[in-house]
Amino acid sequence: MKKNIAIVMGGYSSEVNISLKSGNVVYNHLDKEKYNSFRVHILKEKWVALDDSNTEYPINKNDFTFTLNGNCIAFDCVFNAIHGNPGENGMLLAYFNLINLKHTSAPFYQMALTFNKRDTLSVVKEYGIKTAVSVYLNKGNAINLDAIISKVGLPCFIKPNNAGSSYGISKAHTKEEILPAIEKAYKEDSEILIESFLDGVEVSVGVIQYQGETKVLPMTEIVSENDFFDYEAKYEGKSQEITPARISAEEQQKVEEVAKKIYKILNMSGFSRSEFILVNCEPYFLEMNTVPGLTEESILPQQAKAAGISLKELFNNAIESSLNSLK
Repeated sequence: MKKNIAIVMGGYSSEVNISLKSGNVVYNHLDKEKYNSFRVHILKEKWVALDDSNTEYPINKNDFTFTLNGNCIAFDCVFNAIHGNPGENGMLLAYFNLINLKHTSAPFYQMALTFNKRDTLSVVKEYGIKTAVSVYLNKGNAINLDAIISKVGLPCFIKPNNAGSSYGISKAHTKEEILPAIEKAYKEDSEILIESFLDGVEVSVGVIQYQGETKVLPMTEIVSENDFFDYEAKYEGKSQEITPARISAEEQQKVEEVAKKIYKILNMSGFSRSEFILVNCEPYFLEMNTVPGLTEESILPQQAKAAGISLKELFNNAIESSLNSLK
């Protein structure tokens, strides 16, 4: 009997439209012979399942079911394609845990931890993982620009602590640019990170569970036409994403080892894509995305393709891993 799969997409953050694109790609590539898949929009104003004609059916939040042609549709598994809140920060997954519904992401605590850049960095640094020097601020904190510059130097990056897809990130080259950048970041989150600039090659590394093993995918070198890999570079073609990355065998081995180590340190499962800067052959960890973009053009699918894994195989594996897991 076919399993009923909910592909959740949308969300409550600035990433809603990107998530809808990812979710629709998953919907189009999931094996129709094995699964009855339904798109489910999780939006602030409504939770609804869609049929092929885009007719909406309200989701019962008590048990995550919906009624179609007089029949109650219950799901066997949820494919999580929500970037940001509430899919990537653990909130929705805690709900699924409460109602005993399996999903393709890591457990809710791991998702919440990795969504918080400061907390993730704090954990991995204890295991010897190299990171940028950083300053953490809550909205309303007093801001001492001289102290910040003394610690992180110039230029520096100002970014929301809990946000993705390069929203709210700025690179400040002068003292005068820091305050406007802080205000921009606070529009996305009430917590921000200010980090030292790392001068090196940026690489993005997918680590996933595939056929029962932790697999490091071929990594991608990021070459931005802009000053850094901002939203325009990431989504509007202002960058080159070169897979596999043009780095030495020694650098590749080091990044693979560190990426896999971080995945295990954080007790991850499902998809992940981690960002590193290579400085003098040493990888510095920036952050981990646990619901990375899943369109045909997105980085993780590019890496899967380079590894000989089709989107159908990638997405079907996520479902089967979840159905066979204990979580």
